[in-house]
Amino acid sequence: MSTHTRVAAAAALMAAAALTAAAALTAAAALMSVAALPAFADEAPVNLTPGPQATQALYDGLLKADAEFFAAVFDTCDIAVVRRYVTDDFEFFHDKGGRVFTSGEAFVRGIEEKCRRQRDGIDFLSRRELVKESMAAYPLNNYGAVQTGSHRFYAIAKDKPDRLTEVAQFTHVWKEDDGHWRLARVLSYDHRLADEKASQ
Repeated sequence: MSTHTRVAAAAALMAAAALTAAAALTAAAALMSVAALPAFADEAPVNLTPGPQATQALYDGLLKADAEFFAAVFDTCDIAVVRRYVTDDFEFFHDKGGRVFTSGEAFVRGIEEKCRRQRDGIDFLSRRELVKESMAAYPLNNYGAVQTGSHRFYAIAKDKPDRLTEVAQFTHVWKEDDGHWRLARVLSYDHRLADEKASQ
């Protein structure tokens, strides 16, 4: 065997030995990693309970509260009713204005101002209409309920039919206090202006 051949063979043996040692180190590291995992005596059982189920009574209760609250806000400007229907920590989020109210008292003052401006002819009269078939109600244990749906808004003018101005989606979080529903959070979003054909 020539000197060159012997050198090549030795190099090949050294490379094989290096690969074997590297593989052994990798295997040892893997075993150590597995050994470091926490030991579980038994696999924990999956214990889940379903959420509370919606009922017709819940739906009817929120439908009634919704009608009374928005009638006071838009139709009668009954500030006492508005105040009764919002929590102290009430918050209102609107896609056009962001976080527009941060307390019940601030919201009540806002409605008072809206009503004054309408009486003075500065703002147009309007009404809100719930799209009843879109409404859903979901109970929240130990708090109240969530109401979702869509609503329409109309401009009101004397001796003219009400004119659809926009439609939007809403999510309301209601708090139940001794059988009385009060709004805690309002999200009003996806406002879309009605086109001229739809509003005529």
